[in-house]
Amino acid sequence: MTLPSYRILNALGVLGAITSISFAYFYLQKHLGLEACPLCLIDRGIVIAIGFFFLLALLHNPAKIGQRLYSACALIFSGLGIAVCWRHLWLQNLPKDQIPECSPGLDYMLETFPIGETLRTIFNSAGECAEIQWSFMGLSIPAQTMLVFIGFAVLSLYQILRKNG
Repeated sequence: MTLPSYRILNALGVLGAITSISFAYFYLQKHLGLEACPLCLIDRGIVIAIGFFFLLALLHNPAKIGQRLYSACALIFSGLGIAVCWRHLWLQNLPKDQIPECSPGLDYMLETFPIGETLRTIFNSAGECAEIQWSFMGLSIPAQTMLVFIGFAVLSLYQILRKNG
């Protein structure tokens, strides 16, 4: 059995990132009119970073060690994405009386606070992220996004662990 080439798999990763961002922006945000909460915006940034590593690997097409390095970077960001989605799902499943207060607007925080404080504020107070705005097949947006990150992680792990190709 012939294994798919690194380039095909990297192109698949790039396509997955483009599709995910396009769905979030054009369908969820523009078509349905849903505003992205701070954690959703962080997820989008992470998807873009993952897509960037797959694109670099696709264009550079390095030898095995280079492929593993690019894939390891994508895997690290996939893990970060899973962690953000986990936090988001935790917030969505809190009882109403335990949901933290909403944070100030992301634009305001980025203009006013240092990046570290902005991230701390988002993760400690983002009560607006507890709202389930849309779901498909019983899965909220962060649950669907977590599946996307798991897919990126599996693809990255496959690239790292494959024997030949």
